Amino acid sequence: MGILDMKFFSFIGLKKKPKAKWNKYYSKQQMNFDVPNISIYKYIKDKSLEGNYKNKIAIEYFGTKMTYHEFYQNIDKVARSFLSQGIRRGDVVTVLSANIPEAVISFYALNKIGAIANMIHPLSSENEIKEALKRYSTVMLVAMDITYSKIKNIIADTEVYKTIIISAKDSMSTLMKIGYEVTQGFKVEKPKKSEDFVYWKDFIKYGERYSKDKVAENTKRDTPAVILHSGGSTGTPKGIVLSNGNFNAATMQAERALPDLDPKDIILAIMPIFHGFGLSVSITDAFAVGAKVILIPTFKASEFDKLLTKYKPSVLVGVPTLFEALTTNSRMDKVDLSNLKYVIAGGDTLNAERVQNINKFLHEHGANTNLTQGYGMTEAVAAITFDLKFASRPGTVGIPWPGTYVAITKPGTDEEVPVGEEGEICICGPTVMLGYYNNEKETNEALHIHKDGNVWLHSGDIGSMDKDGFVSYKSRIKRMIVTSGYNVYPSQIEEVLEQHPAVMDSSVIGIPHPYKVEVAKAYIALKQGYKDTPKLREELLELCKKNLAAYSIPKEFEFRKSLPKTMIGKVDFRKLQQENIEKRAEEKNGKKEV
Repeated sequence: MGILDMKFFSFIGLKKKPKAKWNKYYSKQQMNFDVPNISIYKYIKDKSLEGNYKNKIAIEYFGTKMTYHEFYQNIDKVARSFLSQGIRRGDVVTVLSANIPEAVISFYALNKIGAIANMIHPLSSENEIKEALKRYSTVMLVAMDITYSKIKNIIADTEVYKTIIISAKDSMSTLMKIGYEVTQGFKVEKPKKSEDFVYWKDFIKYGERYSKDKVAENTKRDTPAVILHSGGSTGTPKGIVLSNGNFNAATMQAERALPDLDPKDIILAIMPIFHGFGLSVSITDAFAVGAKVILIPTFKASEFDKLLTKYKPSVLVGVPTLFEALTTNSRMDKVDLSNLKYVIAGGDTLNAERVQNINKFLHEHGANTNLTQGYGMTEAVAAITFDLKFASRPGTVGIPWPGTYVAITKPGTDEEVPVGEEGEICICGPTVMLGYYNNEKETNEALHIHKDGNVWLHSGDIGSMDKDGFVSYKSRIKRMIVTSGYNVYPSQIEEVLEQHPAVMDSSVIGIPHPYKVEVAKAYIALKQGYKDTPKLREELLELCKKNLAAYSIPKEFEFRKSLPKTMIGKVDFRKLQQENIEKRAEEKNGKKEV
Protein backbone atom coordinates (compact mmCIF):
# COMPACT_ATOMS: atom_id res chain seq x y z
CA MET A 1 0.00 0.00 0.00
CA GLY A 2 1.43 3.40 -1.00
CA ILE A 3 1.34 6.41 1.25
CA LEU A 4 -1.41 8.09 -0.80
CA ASP A 5 -3.61 5.03 -0.24
CA MET A 6 -3.33 5.25 3.53
CA LYS A 7 -6.15 6.51 5.70
CA PHE A 8 -5.35 9.88 7.30
CA PHE A 9 -7.11 12.59 9.21
CA SER A 10 -7.21 15.85 7.25
CA PHE A 11 -8.05 19.44 8.05
CA ILE A 12 -10.82 20.74 5.80
CA GLY A 13 -12.04 23.49 8.13
CA LEU A 14 -13.44 23.63 11.62
CA LYS A 15 -16.83 22.06 12.37
CA LYS A 16 -17.24 24.59 15.16
CA LYS A 17 -14.76 27.28 16.20
CA PRO A 18 -13.34 26.46 19.63
CA LYS A 19 -13.11 29.10 22.36
CA ALA A 20 -10.09 31.37 22.09
CA LYS A 21 -9.29 33.38 25.22
CA TRP A 22 -6.46 35.05 23.29
CA ASN A 23 -8.75 36.47 20.56
CA LYS A 24 -8.18 40.08 21.66
CA TYR A 25 -4.53 39.91 20.57
CA TYR A 26 -5.41 39.21 16.92
CA SER A 27 -7.69 40.82 14.37
CA LYS A 28 -10.59 38.90 12.84
CA GLN A 29 -8.66 38.78 9.57
CA GLN A 30 -5.65 37.19 11.30
CA MET A 31 -7.81 34.52 12.94
CA ASN A 32 -9.73 33.55 9.79
CA PHE A 33 -7.88 30.86 7.87
CA ASP A 34 -8.42 29.80 4.29
CA VAL A 35 -5.40 27.67 3.39
CA PRO A 36 -4.89 27.65 -0.40
CA ASN A 37 -5.32 24.31 -2.16
CA ILE A 38 -1.76 24.24 -3.56
CA SER A 39 1.68 22.77 -2.89
CA ILE A 40 4.33 24.23 -0.58
CA TYR A 41 6.45 24.97 -3.66
CA LYS A 42 3.63 26.87 -5.40
CA TYR A 43 2.82 28.83 -2.26
CA ILE A 44 6.33 30.24 -1.83
CA LYS A 45 6.81 30.76 -5.58
CA ASP A 46 3.54 32.70 -5.83
CA LYS A 47 4.63 34.83 -2.88
CA SER A 48 7.93 35.54 -4.67
CA LEU A 49 6.13 36.63 -7.85
CA GLU A 50 3.68 38.70 -5.83
CA GLY A 51 6.52 40.42 -3.98
CA ASN A 52 8.73 40.72 -7.06
CA TYR A 53 11.69 39.09 -5.30
CA LYS A 54 13.23 37.45 -8.39
CA ASN A 55 16.45 39.49 -8.33
CA LYS A 56 16.90 39.26 -4.55
CA ILE A 57 19.27 36.72 -3.01
CA ALA A 58 17.39 33.64 -1.82
CA ILE A 59 20.34 31.52 -0.66
CA GLU A 60 23.90 32.35 0.35
CA TYR A 61 26.25 29.44 0.93
CA PHE A 62 30.05 29.53 1.32
CA GLY A 63 30.75 32.27 -1.21
CA THR A 64 27.89 31.39 -3.58
CA LYS A 65 24.77 33.53 -3.91
CA MET A 66 21.58 32.33 -5.62
CA THR A 67 18.78 34.73 -6.57
CA TYR A 68 15.12 33.76 -6.26
CA HIS A 69 14.93 33.54 -10.06
CA GLU A 70 17.88 31.11 -10.12
CA PHE A 71 16.46 29.21 -7.13
CA TYR A 72 13.17 28.45 -8.91
CA GLN A 73 14.97 27.67 -12.16
CA ASN A 74 17.05 25.08 -10.28
CA ILE A 75 13.95 23.60 -8.66
CA ASP A 76 12.35 23.19 -12.09
CA LYS A 77 15.47 21.46 -13.48
CA VAL A 78 15.66 19.08 -10.53
CA ALA A 79 11.94 18.32 -10.75
CA ARG A 80 12.49 17.23 -14.37
CA SER A 81 15.51 15.18 -13.27
CA PHE A 82 13.38 13.28 -10.75
CA LEU A 83 10.72 12.68 -13.41
CA SER A 84 13.39 11.47 -15.86
CA GLN A 85 14.46 8.85 -13.33
CA GLY A 86 10.94 7.55 -12.76
CA ILE A 87 9.78 9.47 -9.68
CA ARG A 88 6.04 10.16 -9.73
CA ARG A 89 3.31 11.56 -7.50
CA GLY A 90 3.15 9.72 -4.16
CA ASP A 91 6.62 8.15 -4.37
CA VAL A 92 8.77 8.48 -1.25
CA VAL A 93 12.26 9.89 -1.77
CA THR A 94 14.54 10.11 1.26
CA VAL A 95 16.75 13.18 1.67
CA LEU A 96 19.72 12.31 3.88
CA SER A 97 21.45 15.63 4.23
CA ALA A 98 22.48 18.64 6.27
CA ASN A 99 21.60 22.23 5.26
CA ILE A 100 23.08 22.48 1.77
CA PRO A 101 21.44 23.98 -1.36
CA GLU A 102 21.08 20.64 -3.17
CA ALA A 103 18.99 19.20 -0.33
CA VAL A 104 16.75 22.29 -0.08
CA ILE A 105 16.22 22.36 -3.85
CA SER A 106 15.46 18.62 -3.86
CA PHE A 107 12.80 19.10 -1.18
CA TYR A 108 10.90 21.69 -3.21
CA ALA A 109 11.42 19.83 -6.51
CA LEU A 110 9.89 16.68 -5.02
CA ASN A 111 7.04 18.74 -3.64
CA LYS A 112 6.41 20.29 -7.05
CA ILE A 113 5.83 16.90 -8.70
CA GLY A 114 3.78 15.55 -5.79
CA ALA A 115 6.40 13.16 -4.42
CA ILE A 116 6.97 12.87 -0.67
CA ALA A 117 10.26 13.91 0.93
CA ASN A 118 11.39 11.76 3.85
CA MET A 119 13.87 13.94 5.76
CA ILE A 120 16.59 12.05 7.69
CA HIS A 121 19.59 13.16 9.78
CA PRO A 122 22.83 12.43 7.85
CA LEU A 123 24.54 11.35 11.08
CA SER A 124 21.99 8.58 11.65
CA SER A 125 23.52 5.16 12.19
CA GLU A 126 23.77 2.57 9.44
CA ASN A 127 20.91 0.57 10.92
CA GLU A 128 18.73 3.66 11.47
CA ILE A 129 19.14 4.62 7.80
CA LYS A 130 18.33 1.10 6.66
CA GLU A 131 15.20 0.90 8.82
CA ALA A 132 14.02 4.33 7.67
CA LEU A 133 14.47 3.44 3.99
CA LYS A 134 12.58 0.18 4.43
CA ARG A 135 9.85 1.49 6.74
CA TYR A 136 8.79 4.23 4.33
CA SER A 137 9.25 2.23 1.11
CA THR A 138 11.81 4.70 -0.25
CA VAL A 139 12.45 4.25 -3.97
CA MET A 140 15.16 6.89 -4.39
CA LEU A 141 17.73 8.41 -2.07
CA VAL A 142 19.37 11.85 -2.14
CA ALA A 143 22.36 11.49 0.16
CA MET A 144 25.44 13.46 1.15
CA ASP A 145 28.70 11.77 0.18
CA ILE A 146 29.70 11.61 3.87
CA THR A 147 26.96 8.97 4.35
CA TYR A 148 28.17 6.61 1.61
CA SER A 149 30.30 4.49 3.96
CA LYS A 150 27.04 3.55 5.72
CA ILE A 151 24.75 3.42 2.68
CA LYS A 152 26.91 0.98 0.71
CA ASN A 153 26.37 -1.73 3.33
CA ILE A 154 22.57 -1.56 3.47
CA ILE A 155 21.25 -0.22 0.16
CA ALA A 156 20.82 -3.70 -1.37
CA ASP A 157 18.37 -4.62 1.40
CA THR A 158 16.01 -1.77 0.51
CA GLU A 159 13.70 -0.80 -2.39
CA VAL A 160 15.99 2.09 -3.41
CA TYR A 161 16.88 1.76 -7.09
CA LYS A 162 18.99 4.91 -7.43
CA THR A 163 21.02 7.11 -5.08
CA ILE A 164 21.83 10.73 -5.95
CA ILE A 165 25.12 11.74 -4.31
CA ILE A 166 25.40 15.34 -3.15
CA SER A 167 28.26 17.04 -1.35
CA ALA A 168 28.80 20.02 0.92
CA LYS A 169 31.20 21.34 -1.75
CA ASP A 170 28.82 21.17 -4.75
CA SER A 171 27.53 24.74 -4.38
CA MET A 172 30.62 26.31 -2.84
CA SER A 173 32.56 29.01 -4.65
CA THR A 174 35.65 27.73 -6.49
CA LEU A 175 38.04 28.90 -3.77
CA MET A 176 35.93 27.42 -0.99
CA LYS A 177 35.58 24.17 -2.92
CA ILE A 178 39.36 23.78 -3.18
CA GLY A 179 39.78 24.52 0.52
CA TYR A 180 37.08 21.99 1.45
CA GLU A 181 38.62 19.25 -0.70
CA VAL A 182 42.10 19.83 0.74
CA THR A 183 40.96 19.86 4.37
CA GLN A 184 38.00 17.47 4.45
CA GLY A 185 36.79 16.16 1.09
CA PHE A 186 39.74 13.86 0.42
CA LYS A 187 38.89 11.87 3.56
CA VAL A 188 35.36 11.03 2.38
CA GLU A 189 34.79 7.63 0.78
CA LYS A 190 32.84 8.10 -2.45
CA PRO A 191 31.09 5.66 -4.80
CA LYS A 192 32.07 5.11 -8.42
CA LYS A 193 29.61 6.47 -10.99
CA SER A 194 27.11 3.79 -11.97
CA GLU A 195 23.44 3.18 -12.70
CA ASP A 196 22.87 2.93 -8.96
CA PHE A 197 24.93 5.94 -7.82
CA VAL A 198 24.61 9.23 -9.71
CA TYR A 199 26.42 12.46 -8.83
CA TRP A 200 24.48 15.73 -8.64
CA LYS A 201 25.98 17.31 -11.78
CA ASP A 202 25.00 14.28 -13.88
CA PHE A 203 21.58 14.17 -12.25
CA ILE A 204 20.95 17.81 -13.25
CA LYS A 205 21.87 16.96 -16.87
CA TYR A 206 19.13 14.30 -16.93
CA GLY A 207 16.62 17.06 -16.24
CA GLU A 208 18.05 19.41 -18.86
CA ARG A 209 17.59 16.71 -21.51
CA TYR A 210 14.17 15.55 -20.31
CA SER A 211 10.98 16.81 -21.98
CA LYS A 212 8.72 13.75 -22.07
CA ASP A 213 6.34 14.75 -19.28
CA LYS A 214 5.31 18.24 -18.32
CA VAL A 215 6.24 19.06 -14.73
CA ALA A 216 2.85 19.07 -13.00
CA GLU A 217 1.88 21.67 -10.41
CA ASN A 218 -1.42 20.14 -9.33
CA THR A 219 -0.46 18.96 -5.85
CA LYS A 220 -3.30 19.62 -3.41
CA ARG A 221 -3.62 20.95 0.15
CA ASP A 222 -4.35 17.60 1.82
CA THR A 223 -1.75 15.65 -0.16
CA PRO A 224 1.11 14.23 1.98
CA ALA A 225 4.20 16.33 1.36
CA VAL A 226 6.88 15.41 3.88
CA ILE A 227 7.73 12.84 6.53
CA LEU A 228 9.53 14.16 9.61
CA HIS A 229 10.53 12.11 12.61
CA SER A 230 9.86 12.09 16.31
CA GLY A 231 9.80 9.73 19.26
CA GLY A 232 6.26 10.95 19.97
CA SER A 233 4.72 10.19 23.35
CA THR A 234 6.21 6.70 23.69
CA GLY A 235 9.79 7.30 22.52
CA THR A 236 9.52 4.81 19.65
CA PRO A 237 10.42 6.11 16.14
CA LYS A 238 7.46 7.53 14.22
CA GLY A 239 7.12 9.08 10.79
CA ILE A 240 4.99 12.20 11.04
CA VAL A 241 3.15 12.75 7.78
CA LEU A 242 2.56 16.43 7.08
CA SER A 243 0.56 17.82 4.20
CA ASN A 244 1.06 20.78 1.90
CA GLY A 245 -1.73 22.51 3.77
CA ASN A 246 0.00 21.92 7.11
CA PHE A 247 3.17 23.68 5.94
CA ASN A 248 1.36 26.47 4.10
CA ALA A 249 -0.82 27.16 7.14
CA ALA A 250 2.30 27.35 9.36
CA THR A 251 3.85 29.85 6.94
CA MET A 252 0.67 31.93 6.86
CA GLN A 253 0.66 31.97 10.67
CA ALA A 254 4.25 33.21 10.78
CA GLU A 255 3.43 35.97 8.30
CA ARG A 256 0.50 37.12 10.47
CA ALA A 257 2.11 36.76 13.89
CA LEU A 258 5.47 38.23 12.80
CA PRO A 259 4.27 41.00 10.45
CA ASP A 260 7.55 42.91 10.45
CA LEU A 261 9.43 40.11 8.63
CA ASP A 262 10.34 41.43 5.17
CA PRO A 263 12.64 40.95 2.14
CA LYS A 264 15.47 42.84 3.86
CA ASP A 265 15.74 40.14 6.53
CA ILE A 266 18.65 37.70 6.72
CA ILE A 267 17.95 34.32 8.33
CA LEU A 268 20.83 32.28 9.73
CA ALA A 269 19.60 28.74 8.97
CA ILE A 270 21.41 26.70 11.60
CA MET A 271 18.42 24.54 12.56
CA PRO A 272 18.51 21.42 10.33
CA ILE A 273 16.09 20.81 7.48
CA PHE A 274 15.25 17.34 8.83
CA HIS A 275 13.67 19.08 11.85
CA GLY A 276 10.21 20.68 11.60
CA PHE A 277 11.35 23.88 13.27
CA GLY A 278 14.26 24.24 10.85
CA LEU A 279 12.41 23.31 7.65
CA SER A 280 9.41 25.47 8.46
CA VAL A 281 10.65 28.55 10.33
CA SER A 282 14.23 28.89 9.02
CA ILE A 283 13.57 27.88 5.41
CA THR A 284 9.99 27.95 4.08
CA ASP A 285 8.81 30.93 6.15
CA ALA A 286 11.90 32.87 5.07
CA PHE A 287 11.35 32.19 1.36
CA ALA A 288 7.70 33.24 1.67
CA VAL A 289 8.71 36.78 2.69
CA GLY A 290 11.61 37.05 0.25
CA ALA A 291 14.31 36.97 2.92
CA LYS A 292 17.90 35.83 2.40
CA VAL A 293 18.67 32.37 3.86
CA ILE A 294 22.24 31.68 4.98
CA LEU A 295 22.60 27.89 4.91
CA ILE A 296 24.82 26.50 7.67
CA PRO A 297 25.40 22.73 7.25
CA THR A 298 27.50 22.28 10.40
CA PHE A 299 27.31 24.56 13.39
CA LYS A 300 30.44 25.08 15.49
CA ALA A 301 29.92 27.00 18.72
CA SER A 302 33.53 28.19 18.61
CA GLU A 303 32.84 29.98 15.29
CA PHE A 304 29.55 31.61 16.27
CA ASP A 305 31.16 35.04 16.52
CA LYS A 306 32.48 34.76 12.94
CA LEU A 307 29.05 33.82 11.57
CA LEU A 308 27.32 36.73 13.30
CA THR A 309 30.00 39.22 12.24
CA LYS A 310 30.12 38.05 8.62
CA TYR A 311 26.40 37.68 7.85
CA LYS A 312 24.80 40.14 10.33
CA PRO A 313 21.52 38.16 10.49
CA SER A 314 18.29 39.87 11.52
CA VAL A 315 16.67 36.57 12.52
CA LEU A 316 18.37 33.92 14.63
CA VAL A 317 16.54 30.61 15.13
CA GLY A 318 17.89 27.76 17.24
CA VAL A 319 17.62 25.33 20.12
CA PRO A 320 18.62 26.36 23.68
CA THR A 321 22.15 24.92 23.33
CA LEU A 322 22.79 27.34 20.46
CA PHE A 323 21.99 30.32 22.68
CA GLU A 324 24.11 28.89 25.48
CA ALA A 325 26.94 28.89 22.90
CA LEU A 326 26.15 32.53 22.17
CA THR A 327 26.80 33.56 25.76
CA THR A 328 29.81 31.32 26.39
CA ASN A 329 31.84 32.15 23.26
CA SER A 330 34.85 34.09 24.60
CA ARG A 331 35.24 36.02 21.31
CA MET A 332 31.75 37.55 21.37
CA ASP A 333 32.81 40.67 23.30
CA LYS A 334 33.11 42.95 20.27
CA VAL A 335 30.30 41.41 18.17
CA ASP A 336 27.54 43.91 17.33
CA LEU A 337 24.03 42.37 17.52
CA SER A 338 22.07 45.56 16.84
CA ASN A 339 20.80 44.11 13.54
CA LEU A 340 18.83 41.34 15.32
CA LYS A 341 15.07 41.61 14.93
CA TYR A 342 14.07 38.18 16.24
CA VAL A 343 15.94 35.67 18.40
CA ILE A 344 13.75 32.55 18.46
CA ALA A 345 14.32 29.49 20.64
CA GLY A 346 12.53 26.22 19.97
CA GLY A 347 12.92 22.47 20.30
CA ASP A 348 13.29 22.62 24.10
CA THR A 349 12.64 24.96 27.01
CA LEU A 350 14.95 27.40 28.79
CA ASN A 351 14.47 28.23 32.44
CA ALA A 352 13.79 31.81 33.59
CA GLU A 353 17.36 32.45 34.76
CA ARG A 354 18.89 31.38 31.45
CA VAL A 355 16.41 33.50 29.50
CA GLN A 356 17.36 36.47 31.68
CA ASN A 357 21.07 35.83 31.09
CA ILE A 358 20.60 35.56 27.32
CA ASN A 359 18.51 38.75 27.19
CA LYS A 360 21.15 40.58 29.25
CA PHE A 361 23.82 39.36 26.81
CA LEU A 362 21.75 40.48 23.77
CA HIS A 363 21.20 43.96 25.20
CA GLU A 364 24.86 44.35 26.18
CA HIS A 365 25.76 43.66 22.53
CA GLY A 366 23.36 46.20 21.05
CA ALA A 367 20.29 44.05 20.33
CA ASN A 368 16.94 45.82 20.69
CA THR A 369 15.04 42.56 21.13
CA ASN A 370 14.56 39.74 23.63
CA LEU A 371 14.75 35.97 23.26
CA THR A 372 11.40 34.67 22.04
CA GLN A 373 10.28 31.27 23.27
CA GLY A 374 7.36 29.18 22.18
CA TYR A 375 5.88 25.73 22.42
CA GLY A 376 5.66 23.38 19.49
CA MET A 377 5.54 19.83 18.17
CA THR A 378 6.60 18.34 14.86
CA GLU A 379 3.09 16.83 14.80
CA ALA A 380 1.82 20.40 14.26
CA VAL A 381 4.71 21.41 11.92
CA ALA A 382 6.60 23.40 14.55
CA ALA A 383 5.23 26.37 16.48
CA ILE A 384 1.91 26.15 18.34
CA THR A 385 2.23 29.01 20.82
CA PHE A 386 4.57 31.98 20.75
CA ASP A 387 5.73 34.71 23.08
CA LEU A 388 4.95 37.54 20.67
CA LYS A 389 6.13 41.14 20.84
CA PHE A 390 2.51 42.33 21.13
CA ALA A 391 1.43 39.50 23.45
CA SER A 392 4.05 38.49 26.01
CA ARG A 393 3.84 37.24 29.58
CA PRO A 394 6.92 36.13 31.58
CA GLY A 395 6.93 32.50 32.66
CA THR A 396 4.68 31.38 29.79
CA VAL A 397 5.27 30.10 26.26
CA GLY A 398 2.91 32.70 24.85
CA ILE A 399 -0.44 32.51 23.11
CA PRO A 400 -1.52 30.17 20.26
CA TRP A 401 -0.61 31.26 16.74
CA PRO A 402 -3.52 32.69 14.72
CA GLY A 403 -5.75 29.90 13.42
CA THR A 404 -4.48 27.37 15.98
CA TYR A 405 -6.60 26.51 19.00
CA VAL A 406 -5.33 25.12 22.29
CA ALA A 407 -7.33 23.48 25.08
CA ILE A 408 -6.15 22.08 28.41
CA THR A 409 -7.98 18.84 29.19
CA LYS A 410 -7.96 15.99 31.64
CA PRO A 411 -5.31 13.71 30.05
CA GLY A 412 -6.72 11.45 27.36
CA THR A 413 -10.17 13.11 27.38
CA ASP A 414 -11.89 16.12 25.80
CA GLU A 415 -13.01 17.46 29.19
CA GLU A 416 -11.44 20.88 29.69
CA VAL A 417 -10.04 21.74 33.11
CA PRO A 418 -10.74 25.11 34.83
CA VAL A 419 -8.56 28.14 34.05
CA GLY A 420 -5.13 27.86 35.66
CA GLU A 421 -5.36 24.12 36.36
CA GLU A 422 -2.89 21.67 34.87
CA GLY A 423 -3.89 19.16 32.23
CA GLU A 424 -2.94 17.83 28.81
CA ILE A 425 -2.20 20.38 26.08
CA CYS A 426 -4.45 19.66 23.07
CA ILE A 427 -4.16 21.37 19.68
CA CYS A 428 -6.65 21.93 16.87
CA GLY A 429 -6.11 23.70 13.57
CA PRO A 430 -4.70 23.56 10.05
CA THR A 431 -1.13 22.62 11.05
CA VAL A 432 -2.12 19.35 12.79
CA MET A 433 -0.53 16.37 11.03
CA LEU A 434 -2.32 13.87 8.80
CA GLY A 435 -1.10 11.08 11.07
CA TYR A 436 1.80 8.73 11.78
CA TYR A 437 2.98 6.76 8.76
CA ASN A 438 1.56 3.23 8.70
CA ASN A 439 0.80 3.40 12.43
CA GLU A 440 -2.95 3.52 12.95
CA LYS A 441 -2.70 2.71 16.67
CA GLU A 442 -0.40 5.64 17.49
CA THR A 443 -2.36 7.95 15.16
CA ASN A 444 -5.61 7.13 16.96
CA GLU A 445 -3.95 7.71 20.34
CA ALA A 446 -2.71 11.14 19.24
CA LEU A 447 -5.64 12.42 17.16
CA HIS A 448 -9.10 12.48 18.73
CA ILE A 449 -12.42 13.85 17.49
CA HIS A 450 -13.80 15.91 20.37
CA LYS A 451 -17.47 16.61 21.05
CA ASP A 452 -17.19 19.84 19.01
CA GLY A 453 -16.63 17.64 15.94
CA ASN A 454 -13.08 18.85 15.39
CA VAL A 455 -9.88 16.76 15.23
CA TRP A 456 -7.60 17.53 18.22
CA LEU A 457 -3.98 16.54 18.65
CA HIS A 458 -3.27 15.23 22.16
CA SER A 459 0.28 16.35 22.83
CA GLY A 460 1.24 14.13 25.75
CA ASP A 461 2.41 17.34 27.47
CA ILE A 462 1.22 18.82 30.73
CA GLY A 463 0.48 22.54 30.87
CA SER A 464 -1.98 25.19 31.94
CA MET A 465 -3.68 28.27 30.48
CA ASP A 466 -4.52 31.54 32.19
CA LYS A 467 -7.64 33.68 31.69
CA ASP A 468 -6.08 35.53 28.72
CA GLY A 469 -4.96 32.41 26.87
CA PHE A 470 -1.27 32.40 27.80
CA VAL A 471 0.02 28.84 28.01
CA SER A 472 2.51 27.51 30.55
CA TYR A 473 4.37 24.29 29.77
CA LYS A 474 5.19 21.91 32.62
CA SER A 475 6.43 18.54 31.39
CA ARG A 476 5.85 15.51 29.18
CA ILE A 477 3.16 13.26 30.65
CA LYS A 478 5.56 10.37 30.09
CA ARG A 479 8.28 12.30 31.96
CA MET A 480 6.00 13.22 34.82
CA ILE A 481 6.95 11.38 38.01
CA VAL A 482 4.18 10.23 40.33
CA THR A 483 5.52 9.81 43.85
CA SER A 484 3.13 8.79 46.67
CA GLY A 485 0.27 10.07 44.52
CA TYR A 486 1.85 13.50 43.91
CA ASN A 487 2.78 14.78 40.45
CA VAL A 488 6.46 15.76 40.16
CA TYR A 489 7.65 17.70 37.09
CA PRO A 490 11.28 17.09 36.05
CA SER A 491 11.54 20.46 34.28
CA GLN A 492 10.67 22.25 37.53
CA ILE A 493 13.46 20.44 39.40
CA GLU A 494 15.92 21.08 36.56
CA GLU A 495 15.14 24.79 36.68
CA VAL A 496 15.93 24.88 40.40
CA LEU A 497 19.17 22.89 40.05
CA GLU A 498 20.38 25.14 37.22
CA GLN A 499 20.13 28.17 39.50
CA HIS A 500 23.31 26.95 41.17
CA PRO A 501 26.39 28.60 39.60
CA ALA A 502 28.19 25.23 39.34
CA VAL A 503 25.51 23.50 37.25
CA MET A 504 25.84 23.57 33.47
CA ASP A 505 23.15 20.99 32.57
CA SER A 506 20.72 18.79 34.43
CA SER A 507 18.16 16.13 33.63
CA VAL A 508 15.73 14.51 36.05
CA ILE A 509 14.12 11.10 35.63
CA GLY A 510 11.91 8.88 37.78
CA ILE A 511 13.39 5.77 39.38
CA PRO A 512 11.54 2.93 41.18
CA HIS A 513 10.92 3.17 44.92
CA PRO A 514 9.67 0.34 47.18
CA TYR A 515 6.64 2.21 48.55
CA LYS A 516 6.52 5.65 46.87
CA VAL A 517 6.37 3.95 43.42
CA GLU A 518 8.78 6.51 41.93
CA VAL A 519 11.18 9.18 43.16
CA ALA A 520 13.29 11.74 41.32
CA LYS A 521 16.91 11.19 40.33
CA ALA A 522 19.01 14.09 39.03
CA TYR A 523 21.84 13.78 36.51
CA ILE A 524 24.12 16.81 36.59
CA ALA A 525 26.94 18.12 34.39
CA LEU A 526 29.08 20.75 36.09
CA LYS A 527 30.69 23.84 34.61
CA GLN A 528 34.43 23.89 34.11
CA GLY A 529 36.31 24.39 37.37
CA TYR A 530 33.70 22.71 39.60
CA LYS A 531 33.88 19.22 41.12
CA ASP A 532 31.50 16.81 42.82
CA THR A 533 32.10 17.36 46.53
CA PRO A 534 30.03 16.70 49.69
CA LYS A 535 29.71 20.48 50.10
CA LEU A 536 28.33 20.91 46.58
CA ARG A 537 25.79 18.11 47.10
CA GLU A 538 24.69 19.73 50.35
CA GLU A 539 24.26 23.10 48.58
CA LEU A 540 22.15 21.51 45.84
CA LEU A 541 20.02 19.72 48.40
CA GLU A 542 19.45 22.96 50.32
CA LEU A 543 18.55 24.74 47.09
CA CYS A 544 15.94 22.06 46.37
CA LYS A 545 14.54 22.18 49.92
CA LYS A 546 14.14 25.93 49.62
CA ASN A 547 12.40 25.88 46.23
CA LEU A 548 10.60 22.53 45.94
CA ALA A 549 7.98 20.55 47.80
CA ALA A 550 9.50 17.76 49.89
CA TYR A 551 8.17 15.05 47.55
CA SER A 552 9.88 16.72 44.54
CA ILE A 553 13.40 16.72 45.99
CA PRO A 554 15.68 14.25 44.15
CA LYS A 555 16.63 11.19 46.18
CA GLU A 556 19.72 10.55 44.07
CA PHE A 557 22.31 12.79 42.39
CA GLU A 558 24.68 11.52 39.70
CA PHE A 559 27.40 13.76 38.30
CA ARG A 560 28.77 13.39 34.76
CA LYS A 561 31.21 15.27 32.56
CA SER A 562 28.37 15.80 30.07
CA LEU A 563 24.80 14.64 29.52
CA PRO A 564 23.72 12.71 26.42
CA LYS A 565 22.14 14.86 23.72
CA THR A 566 19.73 14.16 20.89
CA MET A 567 20.74 14.95 17.32
CA ILE A 568 19.33 18.47 17.59
CA GLY A 569 21.04 19.23 20.90
CA LYS A 570 18.33 18.52 23.48
CA VAL A 571 19.29 16.57 26.62
CA ASP A 572 18.32 12.96 25.87
CA PHE A 573 16.37 12.03 29.00
CA ARG A 574 15.15 8.82 27.33
CA LYS A 575 18.72 7.56 27.08
CA LEU A 576 19.21 8.28 30.78
CA GLN A 577 16.00 6.41 31.57
CA GLN A 578 17.16 3.42 29.53
CA GLU A 579 20.63 3.45 31.12
CA ASN A 580 19.02 3.48 34.56
CA ILE A 581 16.75 0.53 33.69
CA GLU A 582 19.70 -1.49 32.37
CA LYS A 583 21.86 -0.63 35.38
CA ARG A 584 19.18 -1.75 37.85
CA ALA A 585 18.57 -4.94 35.87
CA GLU A 586 22.29 -5.74 36.05
CA GLU A 587 22.33 -5.08 39.79
CA LYS A 588 19.30 -7.30 40.27
CA ASN A 589 20.81 -10.15 38.22
CA GLY A 590 24.10 -9.78 40.11
CA LYS A 591 22.32 -10.28 43.43
CA LYS A 592 20.53 -13.37 42.09
CA GLU A 593 23.80 -14.94 40.95
CA VAL A 594 25.33 -14.35 44.39
